[in-house]
Amino acid sequence: MSSVLSTGHDGEGFAVVYRNGEWAIGIKNWKKANDLAHFTEVERHLETDESFILLSGSCVILSAVEEDGRLRFSGQRMEEGRVYTIPRSLWHTTITQPGVKLALVEAAGTSSSNSELRLLSPGDLEAARKAVREAEPAP
Repeated sequence: MSSVLSTGHDGEGFAVVYRNGEWAIGIKNWKKANDLAHFTEVERHLETDESFILLSGSCVILSAVEEDGRLRFSGQRMEEGRVYTIPRSLWHTTITQPGVKLALVEAAGTSSSNSELRLLSPGDLEAARKAVREAEPAP
């Protein structure tokens, strides 16, 4: 008889905690490079969707569509226990605060070979930060 597998990740940043041949589950915790003051890039996965679940803390999913070579940003404040799915090829990142814990589900083969990173220009960073601030709850 098999037993239940229990895994987790309490360190900084992202770690895959389970992978089979078809999909992978990761845990993403706060790290400096994902907070509002320090993020510099967005990513997109070219072959697969990716889903996030906010387990605790505060997170805004920043997404961007490309129009005429420019990015148009929007922010979505996450609510605990809801599933947020990023469709393949949509530029995105998660903007987190200390204490955040996200679960992430994606295809097992998702990697840098089928994904792209885009470093944001100063103008893009300004627009992206504005979209995040507009999505965050008022203090």
